[in-house]
This record gives sequence, structure tokens and C-alpha cells, in this order.
Amino acid sequence: MKNKYYPHLASPIKINGLTFKNRLFGAPMSNPELDPDCHMREEDIAFHANRGKGGLASVCIGLGIVEAVGRSHTKEVILYDDLSLPSLKRMANEFHKHNCMATMELAHGGKFGAARSHTGANYSLIGPNDEVNAQGVPVKAMSEEQIYETATAFGNAAKLVKEAGFDMVLIHGGHGWLLGQFASPYFNKRTDRWGGSLENRMRFSLLVIEKVREAVGPDFPIEFRMSGSECIPGGYDIDEAVEMAKMIDGKVDIIHVSAGIHENNDVFVITHPSMFIDHGVNVKYAAEIKKHVKTPVATLGGLNDVDMMEDIIASGKADIIEVARQSLADPYFPEKAFSGRKDDITKCCRCYTCFYNYLSNRNYCCAFNPIIGDELENKYGFPATTPKKVAVIGGGPGGMQAALTAANRGHSVVLFEKRDILGGQIVHEKHIPFKKDMYSFVEVMAKRVKEAGVDIRLNTEITPEEVADMGMDVVISAVGAKPIIPNIPGIEKAKGLQVLESETPDLGQKVVVLGGGSVGSEVGIYLDMLGKDVTIVEMKDTWGKDAYWMHRVAMDKYVRDSKIDIKVNTKVIEVTDEGVLCESAEGQIIIPADSVLLAAGMKANREVADEFLNTAPRVFEVGDEIKAGRVVDAVKVGYYRALDI
Repeated sequence: MKNKYYPHLASPIKINGLTFKNRLFGAPMSNPELDPDCHMREEDIAFHANRGKGGLASVCIGLGIVEAVGRSHTKEVILYDDLSLPSLKRMANEFHKHNCMATMELAHGGKFGAARSHTGANYSLIGPNDEVNAQGVPVKAMSEEQIYETATAFGNAAKLVKEAGFDMVLIHGGHGWLLGQFASPYFNKRTDRWGGSLENRMRFSLLVIEKVREAVGPDFPIEFRMSGSECIPGGYDIDEAVEMAKMIDGKVDIIHVSAGIHENNDVFVITHPSMFIDHGVNVKYAAEIKKHVKTPVATLGGLNDVDMMEDIIASGKADIIEVARQSLADPYFPEKAFSGRKDDITKCCRCYTCFYNYLSNRNYCCAFNPIIGDELENKYGFPATTPKKVAVIGGGPGGMQAALTAANRGHSVVLFEKRDILGGQIVHEKHIPFKKDMYSFVEVMAKRVKEAGVDIRLNTEITPEEVADMGMDVVISAVGAKPIIPNIPGIEKAKGLQVLESETPDLGQKVVVLGGGSVGSEVGIYLDMLGKDVTIVEMKDTWGKDAYWMHRVAMDKYVRDSKIDIKVNTKVIEVTDEGVLCESAEGQIIIPADSVLLAAGMKANREVADEFLNTAPRVFEVGDEIKAGRVVDAVKVGYYRALDI
């Protein structure tokens, strides 16, 4: 009998004799960290297992490296070392507890084997050509003997993975990694039988597939990851990708179609779609390839809506949906969808919090999910606590998360919010198209808080005296932040971000945004989408400086293709009826404006927060009142402070 909610997405699929319970697979994600020997720790196993626990049919561990010269960073599982077996066996067992198939990605960095992973003045990497890579490391063109040795290394790695109890391997042939470097006319400049024509450029990938098949046998599923287009001038496009897919059709068991290359910032945010790109932007590549092959085709790329996923399968665009970031925002979204609880799914908003923390803090994290990165300590829950009376002051993301966690642990919770809606500053983003998933998060959280039995009191600006009189055991203060208002003549003429809460903001055609941080930059992009003539004024020498690196790249790509004028190193002197008087490197200038919008940043609302400090035996602070910052900080602190009760 088919699932009554998502009959196509929930239907099993048989791949080379192995039945996967549904069409939702976990795309490759590499480890948050590894031990000093590059083997998986218990923390890493718990991270991946949490993705498999929520209903995915398979989860892929990303970037298992097949030989030492192919390492591109220090978080890759080394599959050329038998000592990786114990942790891999543990990982496979954890997946199988949840009827989730275990998959390992087999990869090789080739010319992009970063210098971080290697030492020595005479060290060189390998790739299609003799060259020096962007890190200044020499790259030697692979000899035919080396090509066969590396292909054999892929096979040996696959054999190790199978021995560990994994159910499938994924050969990474896309994104500009070694096999992709050989397949690409942009990267591969060889003139021998390993370069030139498409047949020659694909010869290495076909050899690797052959060696892996020899190693694992005929009845072990092999997935092959390729880019449906490299998305760069001089790279291959979908037409050549179709021919590539035809060459591997029948030789592998899943053709996994992604897009792009990693070593180009503009393309990186297509491979991992930013919030400025439509959901499902890369599905078109899989859909076209599927028309020409018999092998099941997998697609991915910023997918977070189960209705869209169902339509992709139902309409025949692909056979399998693969997700990565969405399984961090809500690891349990498959089970929720298949049991009729779609409205309780937290959707990934593509903010790149996870990427930033992975690259900078050596840990995974999610703006909306406080468990991510701490799966091991949360694995078995927390002991019961003595029920207490708890008051939460403020209904932003941090306050809601604190109220929800406290209520779920058995406390009696009342939540006070001075506005008529929960959500805090995110309420301003309701009508911004690329922030719809952010707004969806606070809607889902408000629903969860209500269902948890929290006494929600909207339109209630409660005083510290009133809270003290209630005799609460704990007060969680989450009063948030307030706008920074510069001491500039005429600043009262500028409008606050509240104006954006309307579907048709009360703004003229020419809009000057004061402040070029991430908020001001995003506001400028939104107004450009509305057809406004936008100028952003920023005092510092760069704009969007507080944004995550990848989000900054995505914004920069949009701005370059827009009419937005960003003036850096520019100080506002006065806001007038005609516009904004500024001091710039060229002297004083006047920027004409019909409307001026203030986005100079936020600061902690300490004046109000301090008033609640002695209103109960224990008073905790969460969210922007500690330090105006990101949603991830508010949610995480709200969660753990509630556990402290």
C-alpha cells in the first residue's frame, strides 16, 4: 500500500538487488572533525547517525579519500588505511539500527589537494596537467602508470568500505575533483588518450568504475556523482553531460547529478544554492539526463519542500531526491512528511551557518537546530527535572526555543510577547522572497510552542514588578535588541525596518539604505527585486563584512548583476528632505532619495534586560539581549539555558 501523503517520495526503490525504503537519500556530507589519525570519532558517528535516524533511506559519508596524495583537507576519512575499519563498522551499524543504508563517497582531490594536508618543500600534487595550483603547489601530470594506480586505489577503497559493512559506494566524478578534472575540457589540456575528445576525457572515470566493480562484485550498488554542467565558460554543459551519462549508463547503479565546480566562488553558490537562487535550480540537469539513460537518476540542490520533492519524483524528473542541509535543519523531516506532519517541518533557509562553522569552527551547526554539532551529548536525552514555574520574556527565536525546551521537560511555562505575533526581528522578513524559509521557521516554532502547552500571552508588555509578583522559580529574559540610531541631523526622517513588514513597503522609487552590513545589503537586494533604485551607504571600506563568507559571495554575485549602487568609505552627514548628504573620498556628495531606510545595526537592549535581573531566584538571559547577533546563537543558547533549569 502506498503512503497516502507522499506516494511517490515514500515508495521503496530497488537498486542492484538492494531495497531502499524510500526515495530520500542523504547527500554526501564530510565529517565535522576527525581524530588525529583521520578516523571517525564517536562525535562524528553521532552526527551522521542523527541524519539517518529521521527516515532517510540512505546517508552518505562525504569525502573518503582513496590515496594520500588526494587529500584536500584534514576532515576526510582515509580509506587507504585498514585502521579506518573499526570506526567505519561502528558507523554502518548505527545507520542499520534505523533501517538506513550506509554509503561512502570515494574521492580524490587531484590538483586541488590543498597544501594544508601535506608538508615538505618538494611536495607536489597530481592531476591532468603540469601546472601550479591556486595554493602555489606544483601539480604533475599523471603518467599512465599513475592513472592505473589511482584507479586501483579507488577499487581498494571500495573493498574496504564493503568490508566495513557499508551498503553502497559513491564515486565522486563531479565538482572539479580528480575525475571531474579529467572529464572537463576546462581543466584537461592533455593530448594523449586521456585528453581531448569526450571519449578520452571520460576514460579515467570509466576505468575507475571498472576497478571499483571488480573490487566489490556485481551485486554491490555503485553510485556515480557528476556535474550536469560545470557552469563556467570553457567547461562542459548539459549536452556533453548527457553524453557522459550515456557512457556510464548500465555500468553504475545510480547516476547522481549535481552541478558546478568548487574552485569558483560564483559557481560554488550554485553547487550549494544560496537563498538568492530558486529551490531546485539544479533539477533541470537530472531531468534532462534521465531522458537518455536507463539507470536511476538522483537529483539535489537546495531542496527543502516535500511537496516539490514529491512532484519531482511523480513527474519523472528524477528517481531519487538527495538532501544535505535540509537534513540538518530537520533530520526528522522524512518521518514527519510520511506521517502527515508536513506543517511541523523546519525548512533549511540556506543561510550557510553550517558551512561557516564547518570551515571556521571545525564543527557542524544549524541556525535553526540546536542539536546539530552536539548529537553525542544529546543522544540519550537528559534526566527528568523537578517541575518549576518558568516565565519567558520575549517571543523571538531564542525565547521560543527556551520556552519549548522548558515545556518539553515538564516545566510550567508562560511566554510574554509585547507584539501581536511571535518571531522577533524575523517578522520584518515575512515578505522578502529569499527569506521565506527564515520566516517559515518562526511560524513552525510558534506552532510547536503552542502545542507544547506554553501559556502564550501576546500584546503583553509585562513589567519586572509584575513578573516578580508572580512568584516564578525561573525567569528567562529574551527581550532582544534595539536598532542603533546614529547621531546624525535629520535621522528621524529615516524609516526603520518595520516598513518591510508590509507586502508593499511604503517607500519611494529612490531608496538610500544607511548601513552596508549583512542586513542592509539584504534589504538593498530585496528592494532591487521590487524595482527600486537602491543606494547603500557604508562607512567601512567594504560591505557585507559581517556576513558568512559564502553568503557574502552569493550577495556579491547578485549585486554585480543588479543596479544597486554601494558606496563604501562614505559617511552620512545629514538626512535631508532631498536625500542624504555624505562625506566621501571625492568630498561631499548628495545622494537623492525619496526614502531613507535605517539599517545601521542592532545593539543589546540592556536597559530593559537589566530590570529583570532580580525578578526570580534564577534569571537566565538568551538571544540578542546578551549580544546582538545571529539566529543560531539565540536558538542554541535558548535550548541549553532551558536544560539548565
